[in-house]
Amino acid sequence: MKEIYPSDFAPKKAHYAPGILDDDGTLYVSGQLSVDPRTGAAPEGLAAQTAQALGNVAAVLAAAGADKSDVRMCRVYTPDVANWDVIDEQYALFFGAHKPARVVVPTTALHFGCLVEIEAVAKIKEKK
Repeated sequence: MKEIYPSDFAPKKAHYAPGILDDDGTLYVSGQLSVDPRTGAAPEGLAAQTAQALGNVAAVLAAAGADKSDVRMCRVYTPDVANWDVIDEQYALFFGAHKPARVVVPTTALHFGCLVEIEAVAKIKEKK
């Protein structure tokens, strides 16, 4: 397996890689919080935080040579299921016509007070 680190992500103290690319082309994107990976700051509001988390997922995908059309499954964590509608709106804007499988998991508080964390599984197609 190969560890994936987007070049603009600040180094992490935690013991994990932002992405793991398996030998079969499966990319596992670790949970991406709704913080700017360079500054650690979360934007204001649920819509902006959802867009940030999805942007962080996109950065890991890009670092592995993939894009959002390669995503097969996402798990979305949020501390309040009432956030679902706003999260779904941003998710639809991000993915467009592509509809990967998804689960939304209501949680207790997320790290750094974030309102959204998103993990993904993608399958990287062979480049011809």
